[in-house]
Order: sequence, then structure tokens, then C-alpha cells
Amino acid sequence: MSHNTDRPRIVHLALKVDDLERTTAFYRDVFGFTEVTTSKVRDHTSRHLTDGNLDFALIQYDAGTRSAESRAAGEGPCIHHFAVEVDDLAAAKAQVLAYGCEIISDEGVIPIKFRAPGGTVAELVPRARYDKARQGEPLEDQQ
Repeated sequence: MSHNTDRPRIVHLALKVDDLERTTAFYRDVFGFTEVTTSKVRDHTSRHLTDGNLDFALIQYDAGTRSAESRAAGEGPCIHHFAVEVDDLAAAKAQVLAYGCEIISDEGVIPIKFRAPGGTVAELVPRARYDKARQGEPLEDQQ
């Protein structure tokens, strides 16, 4: 099967977790994922791991957080969102809105999180955002 790099593709998956350290150890010890970076972002701690192909983020929200993003996928641990890499963020956002999807992220925040048809949460990211993470290098910006 050929790989078309011009097509938007899933490059990132984020899990909302209740124990960042234990979850990190599990994916590191059981599956060999590599820790790339950990940072405090708005109302959560975001730890990025990689399997060499996909940026795999573990998110632990601060206690008592009530932001729209923190509640977007539900109250407890879950698959929080996935990212689709696109060439033109503004055009992709316009298409998402035209499809009737709700933008969850605050205006001006990148990545652009939205509620897709069926209720799942996804985000739009610029092409190459997660290339460094797939290579085991820290990201310059965080979600």
C-alpha cells in the first residue's frame, strides 16, 4: 500500500489519564515507548511519548479544572482527542465549521480542537507539527 503524504493524516493521539507517572511507566515498560517531553500547558500537564511514528500524549488535568477542553471527552480517563495534520489550518477550520462542528479551543489557540460528527474530539494541526516528537525530539510548542 502506498503512503500519500499530501493527504491529511492522523499524527497524534492523546489520552486523558488520572495517574501520569503510572501511565507513563506502563507505556514505557510494556511497549517501549520513549518519553519526549513533559510540560505544563494551561490547565494540565502534557507528557509526550512516541513509538517512533505517532506522537502519543498523556494528559493529566489539574484538580478542579472545569475548562471546555478538560471536559470535552468526558469527566474521567479516556481517549481525549486525536490530531489530523493539514496544510492550511484556516481552510480546514472553515470546512469543519461548514460541516456544523463545534470549535472547542479558545480563539487563536493552535491546535484547533473541535467536536466531530458522532461526538468525538479531534484537532487540526499544521503539517509537520509532530515530526520532532516522532523522531524523539521535544516539541517547540505544546497543546
